[in-house]
Amino acid sequence: MLTPMTTPAAPHSPFAVAPEVLQALRGVRRVVVFTGAGVSAESGIPTFRDALTGLWSRFDPMALATVDGFWADPDLVWGWYEHRRVAVHHALPNPAHRAIARLARYLPDVTLVTQNVDDLHERAGSPHVLHLHGSLHHPRCLECDTPFPVPPDQAVTRPADPDRLYETVDLLPDGRRLPPPLCPACGGLIRPGVVWFGEALPPGALETALDAAGHCDLLLSVGTSGVVEPAAGIPREAARAGAGVLHVNPQVLHLTGVRQWQANGPAGVVLPALVDAWERV
Repeated sequence: MLTPMTTPAAPHSPFAVAPEVLQALRGVRRVVVFTGAGVSAESGIPTFRDALTGLWSRFDPMALATVDGFWADPDLVWGWYEHRRVAVHHALPNPAHRAIARLARYLPDVTLVTQNVDDLHERAGSPHVLHLHGSLHHPRCLECDTPFPVPPDQAVTRPADPDRLYETVDLLPDGRRLPPPLCPACGGLIRPGVVWFGEALPPGALETALDAAGHCDLLLSVGTSGVVEPAAGIPREAARAGAGVLHVNPQVLHLTGVRQWQANGPAGVVLPALVDAWERV
């Protein structure tokens, strides 16, 4: 059986995978990887909830992450998210993203579920990613839900020429107000493709994730605080169904229940070591 791993791993140092863990991995075939903001934070993407540096410590979530906030000041909200989207484009996948992508090469059944709204998993090589909270890279019409493709490396705003869909702009380091483009199908405002507070998750996303968790052998919970509902129910569903749950987190967690363990250290250190060892069993 898996055993607790609670010795912090120093950055850039090998992480020692316990022999008991290697033994347990031999029979694992169905794995769910459940990732949160801590994975992307190692690529320089700000988290939302960190007490000191999190985005919600500096910005009002009700102004920037609700439909009402968007209606009240669409230029502010669109400009803020466009700044984030372009910043994410310039970030690079880190060793944790790449280690997760490697899992699918030799395990028969890997489901990757993320709470993150960036595309770093995809750019690391993971072909199928279930985004519970939407994506910065897939804006859509607020009124009719029509997708609105945008260039990955440039912010866009409403064009002066009505025959154009958008025009591109350079962003200041701290972002800027930008009028959102209009939907070519219905004329509605284009909104960011993320899930805001009070909104439903993408159709079928939670159900698919819960089904995978309920049928897996092992769930890896990586870089997530486990406090955002309903996503926090995914590791609980795996544990309820009898799967092992391994938490990869720099912080020591207070776990309850059986067959839950933790590997404390940066995901970019722990996961490559774990996958290296997994490939040898």
